[in-house]
Order: sequence, then C-alpha cells, then structure tokens
Amino acid sequence: MGATLAASLLAAGCGSRPEAGFLATAAEIDSGSTAHTLLVATTRKRDDRPGTLFNGERSTPLDFAKIVVSVPEKHAEGEVEWASTPPGNPKTDFVVRQAGYLDSEKAFVSTLNAQLAAKPRGKRNVFLFIHGYNTMFAEGLYRFTQLVHDSRAEGVPVLFTWASRGQVTQYVYDTNSATAARDDLERTIRLLFASNADQINILAHSMGNWVTVEALRQIRISGGLPQSSKLGRVVLAAPDIDIDVFKSQMRRFGKPAKPFFVVLSKDDKALGASNFLAGGRGRLGADSDPEELAALGAIVIDMTEVKGLDSSNHGKFAQLAAVAPRLTAVLESGVARQRTPASAQDIAGGSLEAIVKLPITIIGAPFRLLSGGV
Repeated sequence: MGATLAASLLAAGCGSRPEAGFLATAAEIDSGSTAHTLLVATTRKRDDRPGTLFNGERSTPLDFAKIVVSVPEKHAEGEVEWASTPPGNPKTDFVVRQAGYLDSEKAFVSTLNAQLAAKPRGKRNVFLFIHGYNTMFAEGLYRFTQLVHDSRAEGVPVLFTWASRGQVTQYVYDTNSATAARDDLERTIRLLFASNADQINILAHSMGNWVTVEALRQIRISGGLPQSSKLGRVVLAAPDIDIDVFKSQMRRFGKPAKPFFVVLSKDDKALGASNFLAGGRGRLGADSDPEELAALGAIVIDMTEVKGLDSSNHGKFAQLAAVAPRLTAVLESGVARQRTPASAQDIAGGSLEAIVKLPITIIGAPFRLLSGGV
C-alpha cells in the first residue's frame, strides 16, 4: 500500500515545476497571443525574488495583486504551455506581461470595479477560482488563465490562492493552510458581493473545495448578506472532501437555491491517495453516490469515462472549460433528468454528444442556469 500511495501522490505532481523567477515579465509581445487580466487575493507570503511574487508560506492579512497573462495563439485546449525557461516566448508559451501588488482591500475593490465597468451591461460578473493541494502560485495562476481562456469566460477573473507549498509531501501543511484560509476566502467573497458585480460564479478544485464550502457555510450561518443573491454557479471539481463532512456542511447550508455542480471521476488517483491518508473515508470527488448528491441539491457531472490529460486523472475538470458554453446551452434547455443517469446518447436525442463531444454523465434535477460567467 505504501508504494501505491507514493505513486499516486507523485502522479498528482508535475515532472518539472515552475520555481522562483518563473513569472518574470516578458519583454516581447506577440500580436497573435491573447491577454487576460487576473486579480489575485491570497494568504501567501510575498516573495522578494524577481519574477516570483508569492511563495508557499502563510501570511496575514489578505494580500492582493493584478497580473496580465498572455496565452499563445496555437494553444491546445485543456493544456498549459509552460516555458522551458523564464520568461518564455509569447509565441509558444504562457507568459506574464504585467504584474504588480495591490496594497489594500480598497485598491483591490477599486481595481475590480474598474474592470467590471469596462464590461458591457449584463456581462459584469466575477469568475472566482480556488485551486487545490500541491499547487505553486505560478501553477494556480496559469491553470486559471487556461480555464478563463478555454471557457471564453466573460466575467472578471479573480484567483483566490491559499498557501500551498506545492510539494507532494506537504499534504498536512496544505490541509492546515486551506483550513486557516477559510475566513480569508469568506472575506474575499464578501468583498465580491459588495462590489459592482452582478453575479459571482465560483469554481473550486481538489482541496480548494474544502475551504470554499466552509466559507459559503460560514456566510450562510452568519445570516447571509442582502447581496447573497449575487451567488451564481458554484462548481466543485474533483472535491477532496470527506463525504460525511460534505453532507454535514450541506445540511447546515441547506439546499442551495441554484444547484451546485459536482465534477467527479472514479479513477482519480490523487483522491485515492487522499482517501488512504484520511483513514479510508471516501472522498466526494471519487467515491460519492451521484444519486445521493443530486438529492442534496447538486448537479453531478461524472467524467470517469473521459481520458485524462494527466496521469493522476485529477485534472479532468480543465477539459470541461473548452466545452463550458456549449454544455451550459444544453443544460439550459432542460435536458438533465431528475435523479436519473443519462448517457451522452440519451440526453436530448444525442445532442449532448454532438455538442460537447465528451463521454460524460449528468445526474440532477431539471434546472436553468443564469447567463454569463464560467
């Protein structure tokens, strides 16, 4: 079992990781690339080394940044084109065009509102992403950029990044960092609610789901906010949460007015390792019963039959980004059956297979998504 665990943990990591200096600003701009401006809220400590910005150590209070990342013209959907050496080539790699700290909550909200004001009416949404375990700052930043680019997200992208050390051996440290970040994520969400955004759509991955559901739970039991109606879609991708803990969280949260999405895959090796570390307790993203989740108010997207782009099968959610607009259109037409598994061929007379072209299964109650966002 020890060898299996080690292999699973190593599968969750990258062969080559973006160390210090990887976010150095590229001097060259390629006209064929696409630039995305991302705002950052973080519990990471600032790193004074050039081209690094933040490291994996914890810091308080919340810190903020604004970063412009460009995606190369010949980008492959679902992938991040990493440079072999920083700062990279904008023709072939993800590169940083601009980066700078924002020194206060006021500066963060002011910058956010300026970004929102530049959007047309009806498109003034926020896309909030919370990454998972074993994630360096640069990895979370570039993965989020890939999701924004592939999904053609029209909202303002906001990355909440907690202090993960980005090491497979630091699972306990990362777990504690995620737990310690609950209040900070709650504060970030409240800042977004209080901004000029029309809607806040949330995507969390892996261990990031734990801190996300906890933050939303805290907001709910505190009495909520008048602006809580701004909460749009909540997508929990490969959630590294104990199933019993999630049930307890949802009982306290209550059935959401807008169904949560749970993206799972039963062949997720990283969650298999997490399951072992947790004493054999099932993880929500790999071992849960889709029918039971649907009863709690979730829409389940089962990606077990989708071939992963990474050996751990823990990053399949990134492949959904490219089909998000089409998937949303199918779901808005009411094709999901209440608590009934439906294959791609069954849904809407095969329309899901034709539109999405991924062997996914959707389980949940009929619903309608709000437009915009993820």
